[in-house]
Amino acid sequence: MQNSTANAKKYWKENLKLLSILLSLWFLVSFGAGILFRTFLDQFYLAGFPLGFWFAQQGSIYVFVLLIFAYVVLMNKLDRKYGYSADE
Repeated sequence: MQNSTANAKKYWKENLKLLSILLSLWFLVSFGAGILFRTFLDQFYLAGFPLGFWFAQQGSIYVFVLLIFAYVVLMNKLDRKYGYSADE
């Protein structure tokens, strides 16, 4: 029972680390690129729009969807590592 509890704590710790990394990336893209670094990024253009504007309107949404897929893949890998996979 104690080994199972230790295993669950390790799993949860890795899960929180993964969440922290992915949410930090999303924050940097959405808040950073769309607001904080907008003036610098606006000197570049993507599809005719200033890059800072594009990140604020479209880019952060695309990155969020990509991060969801990354989270699914990484969590499936983590589940298999700790024996919580539904496939087994």
